[in-house]
Amino acid sequence: MEAISVDHVRTLYRKYESDLRAVRDAQRRFLRERGKAMKAQLDDFEAELTYLLLRDLRPEVVVEIGTFYGWSTQWILSALRDNGTGHLHSFDIVDNVVRNVPPELSRGRWTFTKGDVREHVDKVPTATTDYLFIDADHGARFAHWYIENLFPAVPPRTPTSVHDVFHGRRPKPFSEGSVIVKWLADNALAYFTPSTAKAPEVARQLAAVKSELGLDEPVRTSDHNPMIFFTLP
Repeated sequence: MEAISVDHVRTLYRKYESDLRAVRDAQRRFLRERGKAMKAQLDDFEAELTYLLLRDLRPEVVVEIGTFYGWSTQWILSALRDNGTGHLHSFDIVDNVVRNVPPELSRGRWTFTKGDVREHVDKVPTATTDYLFIDADHGARFAHWYIENLFPAVPPRTPTSVHDVFHGRRPKPFSEGSVIVKWLADNALAYFTPSTAKAPEVARQLAAVKSELGLDEPVRTSDHNPMIFFTLP
C-alpha cells in the first residue's frame, strides 16, 4: 500500500469522487431514515478514508472487529460493492448490525459472527486477510491480545485501521490507544490520522479538499475522529 499522506488521500478523493458522492448520499439518507436505530460511530473523515482506501486497495478479504450498529460495516460493504469484488468478515458481541445492513448490500459479500472474537479465532480468515479494521473493546488488554495474536497471523504489510486512539493529542493512559501507539513506535511504523485533536492541520487540509470537490455537506455532524491508519510490518 502506498504510504498514506494528505497528498495521497487528496488523490483518492479526486479519483473516486463520483462514487463517493453516491455513497455519501445513500448513507445520509439511511441515517435519516433509521434515526435512533442507527448509532453511527465513524465520523465523515474516518468513514470516507476507509471507503477510499478500500476502493484503491481492492482487497479480497476484509476483517472487521467491532460493528456496533453497522455504520462502518456499510461503508466497507459499499466499497466492496463498488469494487465488484471482496468479502467482509465481521465480528461483534452484539448483533445490532444484522438489523441495519441492507440485504442488497450484504448479500454474497458479508459473513457476520456474533461473539467475542477471541473465542472465535478459528473463524477469522487470518491467512488471507487483505485489510484489518478494529473498532471493538478499547481497553489495553484487548490491544495486547490482537497485537500478540492477530497481527502475527495476518500476512505481512496488511493495511490496518484502529479506532478510538486520539481523543486528545495523546492517547488516554492505560487504553488501547496508548498500547497501539507504543507498539507502532517500538516497531518504527508510521501512522496516519485525521484526528482534529491530534492532527488539526491534516483535518484542515482534508476539509479543504472536500470543499473544493463539493463534498463538504456533512453525512453526520461530528468532528470526533480518533482513528489511525497504518501498515503492519
